[in-house]
Amino acid sequence: MKAVYALYGSPKTAQRAVDNLRKAGVADKEITILSAEPLEEYEFGQRDRETWMTWLAAGGGLVGLVVAYLLTSITQQLWPIRTGGMPVVTGWTNLIIIFELTMLGAILTTVATLLITAKIPNFTEPVLYDPAISDGKILIGVASPSKASLVEQTLHSSGGGSVKTIG
Repeated sequence: MKAVYALYGSPKTAQRAVDNLRKAGVADKEITILSAEPLEEYEFGQRDRETWMTWLAAGGGLVGLVVAYLLTSITQQLWPIRTGGMPVVTGWTNLIIIFELTMLGAILTTVATLLITAKIPNFTEPVLYDPAISDGKILIGVASPSKASLVEQTLHSSGGGSVKTIG
């Protein structure tokens, strides 16, 4: 697989490179951006920000709540105990179990969503990586570009030091 990338020392030049790649006709999904730190104040740092994790966690909590209520109420109704006219299913005594299973549902859903959206575990080897990212550089690249020479020229003209080609 062919890939072209350049390393940038500042977020401003990296943003310029991303903008120039877009002007050159490269789609956002094809552009890879790697940084050692989050750069949320720049537009390219906001690209993958939208997530459904909050709604999924709330849904997981709701499922946990329903499961907990059904578990406690069905268990208490099936157990043959005389209560002397008091209700068999009581809310206050079941509240601890209901709370714990609600939180468990929300937590498990959050962890599962995080693992799926972060693609963990990733069994494929990353196409684009450079050890200079750990030193504070920002990698902007395109994996398997259809117009490799155009991408190389765009990255070089955007202020990237040395443009590297893999494959």
